[in-house]
Amino acid sequence: MDAIYPLFSSSKGNAVFIGNSSRGILIDCGVSFKRLDLAMKRCGLDVQAIKAVFITHEHSDHIKGLPVLTKKYSLSVYGQAGTIRKLVRDNCINSNSEALEIDVSAELFDMKVTAFDTPHDAEHSCGYRVDFKDGTSCAVCTDLGCVTSAVDTAVLGTDTVLLESNYDEDMMMFSTYPRMLKQRICSERGHLSNHASAEQALKLVKNGTRNIILGHLSQENNTPELAEKTVSERLSGYIRDRDYMLMVAKPETTGEKVVLKPCLT
Repeated sequence: MDAIYPLFSSSKGNAVFIGNSSRGILIDCGVSFKRLDLAMKRCGLDVQAIKAVFITHEHSDHIKGLPVLTKKYSLSVYGQAGTIRKLVRDNCINSNSEALEIDVSAELFDMKVTAFDTPHDAEHSCGYRVDFKDGTSCAVCTDLGCVTSAVDTAVLGTDTVLLESNYDEDMMMFSTYPRMLKQRICSERGHLSNHASAEQALKLVKNGTRNIILGHLSQENNTPELAEKTVSERLSGYIRDRDYMLMVAKPETTGEKVVLKPCLT
């Protein structure tokens, strides 16, 4: 059965596997190959189940392990045009693999993977929506400073969403981060705060999303407890574990997954 596995999720490394033990796709590869391989095994998966990689953007916490992964295995690596050009220019994709610019969507197996633009300080940042032929769907929506209409169009109505909840506003205010870094993170091309994530979570649940996974938490300016509390309080008009499921992705998986099932609407 297809599932979404948040293998790594933090400001220090990100990778998400979507699929099953036979085949699937990896969204981002922001950790070493060794760590990726161990995380897949922890989830009962073989790294060879990865048949293609979709990159959201070129920041190191999303591509760190890509050169070695694409050297060990012949894979198709997809990304927005600007991202792919930069990855090729920086020799991040081994010649053993194929670099492909995603033109709106790509179809693999029984999956249709659609890219949608996200506002972030990168060459051409995006998120991905995955639709299966059986009607199930999910989306990975991180690294965005604000939620645009394009983001809403892509993610509303999906069964499962991995949604960014990067920082707590109070923790950021008293953070030791330099002022310019704080301004970048909190800008409309930075990251989503817990409160912004909570507002988006409410829209998602109103439109039938069943599972919300909070991800890309800052390990310096957030905690899993704060992110979960902020979102669950905003969803107080709904009953948790009946109307929706909420979990926080760990920085490194201990085997968690969310099985993909059709949306409520």
